[in-house]
Amino acid sequence: MLKSMTGYGRAKENINGIDMLFEIRSVNSRFLECNVRMPRAYGYLEEPIKKYVQKHISRGKVDISVGIVPTEGDAVQIRLNKPLLDGYVKVLRSIKDEYELKDDVTLSLLSRYNDAFDVQKQDEDREWIASSVFAAADIALKEYDEMRSTEGKRLYDDLTERIHLITDAVERIEQRSPRTVAEYAERLKERINEMLDSVTVDEARLLTEVAIYADRISVTEEIVRLKSHIAQFDSMINEEKPTGRKLDFLLQEMNREINTIGSKANDLEIAKDVVDTKAELEKIREQIQNIE
Repeated sequence: MLKSMTGYGRAKENINGIDMLFEIRSVNSRFLECNVRMPRAYGYLEEPIKKYVQKHISRGKVDISVGIVPTEGDAVQIRLNKPLLDGYVKVLRSIKDEYELKDDVTLSLLSRYNDAFDVQKQDEDREWIASSVFAAADIALKEYDEMRSTEGKRLYDDLTERIHLITDAVERIEQRSPRTVAEYAERLKERINEMLDSVTVDEARLLTEVAIYADRISVTEEIVRLKSHIAQFDSMINEEKPTGRKLDFLLQEMNREINTIGSKANDLEIAKDVVDTKAELEKIREQIQNIE
């Protein structure tokens, strides 16, 4: 079944004593582009997350946001860099004495010197963290896939309706095409009779002229190929695997055939069906831009 490239999924869970936030959203793109935002301390998980997500997605611009907050134990320790802080205090007080300034060396002032505090993160079990991240990813991806499938069903219904309209138009063109030759023969004969009045028409010459015309406007080959493309299109939108790129290519071929039919057929009824078909193909083209 078709899936849309547009989707959103979110998981906020406490897994293995860790507050996990995993968000995934995607929009249309010709290729797969995956971006991950997460705390720098867990940067080693960026590539594994991309590979994990790519098993579920083949195309689209995907943005992933990951939040990881341990809630059990002392995950972070802060130590004072006393020699450095002593140096700061000494320099500040020397500036005060030299320039006769007010002594406002306070705790809030010293806390702004980040390098005076050594923040150390306790060692964590990377596999344990990774399993927690992927557990949250599974929850978010399930919601994400449900949204894409729902939109995919809507796209499927719309495409099915439009391809049926095109099929009907092609059937009308196929039925109408032979009659245009017969009508041309009749008009040609009438014009010759009017011009020559009582002179007998050379039937052999007339048949030759009609045969030349019929060959020039014949759209049989185009109709055969167009019907084949329609059958392939109908088959592709029912496949389980992603077919967006194939559908896009097939649509180009369908456009090529209907344009050829339009340039060959010298008939108002066929021209109307050609215009209607091209309009439906354009609407389909817009829709399949969002199919994975």
